[in-house]
Amino acid sequence: MKSVGVLISGRGSNLQALLDAQDAPGAYRIVRVISNVEGALGLERARAAGIDALTIPHQGKPREAFERELDAALQGCDLVALAGFMRVLSPWFVTAWSGRVLNIHPSLLPSFPGRDTHERALAAGVKLHGCTVHVVTEALDAGPIIGQAAIPVLRDDTPELLAARLLDAEHLLYPRALAAFAKGEAALLEKPLLSAWT
Repeated sequence: MKSVGVLISGRGSNLQALLDAQDAPGAYRIVRVISNVEGALGLERARAAGIDALTIPHQGKPREAFERELDAALQGCDLVALAGFMRVLSPWFVTAWSGRVLNIHPSLLPSFPGRDTHERALAAGVKLHGCTVHVVTEALDAGPIIGQAAIPVLRDDTPELLAARLLDAEHLLYPRALAAFAKGEAALLEKPLLSAWT
């Protein structure tokens, strides 16, 4: 079973999905949750589950100093899962944790990397939107894809409605993808996880 450190910046809904599912697959165990934002709701979720939770603020620090603190706090973890962590990791950190950092991104990559994915999807007129779990590399949102889940774009969707509906898919996808990756079975995920939830 792989030990996992989770990095968050906010409410931690994907963290909660990972926590709720960790016993079922028996593939990973969350041992530490770190936020770069003081008072993030996700820290309370972690503490309620008996998980070590701490804040490492990034404000007022050189990027490398902040990431070296993260690196030190994550020692003992086999994998790192980004769950709403609103910082782009530097090449130094990605290299130090090469092949061991996963992220969930709210689009069907390679479409719409970066921010404002829901607005951009609607503006492009796509009929399917979704989320992607991928390995973090130096190139933004361009690492190997572990799994994807798709939902239909509805006629009356707004960015807010689309984002809210997509969360259900994210909460199903991320635990399965993390478990499969932890067990070395990520290649098996492609077909069963590319499906539509309404």
